[in-house]
Amino acid sequence: MRRLRIRQAELPYRKVAGGLFHYAERQDSHVFLDEVQSMSNGSMSEDTGAIRRTVLSLVLLVLPLELFAVVTLAVGFVASKTIRQAYGTPFFHLFFSDTLHMKAWLITAALLLALGQLLTASRIYEVLHFPPRGRFYHVVHRWSGRTAILLTLPVAYHCIFLLGFGTYNSRAYVHSVLGSFLYGAVLAKVFIVRSNSFRAWALPIAGGVLFSILLGLWLTSGFWFFSTFGTGV
Repeated sequence: MRRLRIRQAELPYRKVAGGLFHYAERQDSHVFLDEVQSMSNGSMSEDTGAIRRTVLSLVLLVLPLELFAVVTLAVGFVASKTIRQAYGTPFFHLFFSDTLHMKAWLITAALLLALGQLLTASRIYEVLHFPPRGRFYHVVHRWSGRTAILLTLPVAYHCIFLLGFGTYNSRAYVHSVLGSFLYGAVLAKVFIVRSNSFRAWALPIAGGVLFSILLGLWLTSGFWFFSTFGTGV
């Protein structure tokens, strides 16, 4: 009789223990499911973040290209609508003997400053190593670029508003196309410089494109002029 009572007393405990055991199992299964769900949510958020970064980088890449295209089309359109005037018109030529010499020397000076920009950029990015240290070359790079663009403004004024878009031979046509590209490339590079969201390769590519345009302009104007008429002032 006593053994029966003991067994009957043990039965609720076993049921309770069994219930606790099953409840713990259910809790473990819920914890496992929560961990799986959190991991899947984390991977989904990472994928979403990667997609957003990709879309943002593509948008940022398109913006300088759109700026380049808009300015290029605007300059080309204005130049194409200009009625060409003969050089007999009293164009200003500063202290040079005539306008052609002024344009040839100004674009040459701008190209030399652009070559200096290549050197200072190589020093800033530590491709080349030469003294002094510090931010000296950052300042030189910035102001040489500004000066080069200022030197092109008198040339651009004559080409865009007085001579127009030249199509009378292949040299003039290439020169006009590159001239239309120039200030679009300048603004696109400035946009990249002022933004911190572009990849590291964006600025060197923009600078290389701008230098190539300036070099092409010099080859089809200054170099052609000096090789044809000499290097007078």
